[in-house]
Amino acid sequence: MSAALESLKAAAERIILDPRYHDLLAVVKGARNGAVYGTKVRFPHALVMIVLFRSGTLREKAWLIFRATRTHARNLAKFATIYKATCLLLKHYGATPGKEGPYDSFFAGLLGGYIVFGQRSRRSGKISSVNQQIVIYVFARVALALARLAVKPGYGLPGVSDPKTSAAVSHYAWPVFASVSWAAVMHLFRWHAAELQPSLRSSMTYIYRNSDEWDGVRNFLWHNK
Repeated sequence: MSAALESLKAAAERIILDPRYHDLLAVVKGARNGAVYGTKVRFPHALVMIVLFRSGTLREKAWLIFRATRTHARNLAKFATIYKATCLLLKHYGATPGKEGPYDSFFAGLLGGYIVFGQRSRRSGKISSVNQQIVIYVFARVALALARLAVKPGYGLPGVSDPKTSAAVSHYAWPVFASVSWAAVMHLFRWHAAELQPSLRSSMTYIYRNSDEWDGVRNFLWHNK
């Protein structure tokens, strides 16, 4: 039995290490890594948020944690598969076969984003909260990266990328961004809380709204009323 397993392992390694299969196997590895990363990121987040802020039995909470983790892992795996497969196809069948085009990654991301994260749930007809969180996370990082590019010499906006202006913008941009972001979210939470993403709304309710009520030392120090 061990000899058969060793032979099978050797045959698998020959395929895996063969340069002819590298691009296709990279798609498979991308799906694998997307699933693993999604699980690592979502499970602890879902565990904490659902245990702390969701009502229900232990079994119901366990199911919600599993479902959120599965959705995150599955969607990152699907996106990685679509993205890498599309890049591979564009590389071999694009304008210059055998060479990556300057916008291949953009169009591959566009397609993957639409198919995986841009669709409504067939069951509920809504965009899933997990997908909303992923896209918002990505959007925030994209906005910060574009802001840095805007003041980068050779890439920035006219009149902004010169050294003096760039230094001034870089110095003041983050304080302005941070203060306006918190001003906006607190105003929305106070007057339009229903429009905020559910997990953000739950955590803000716990910190800011539940802290307004207590009926004794027990509810003041370590429990909410």
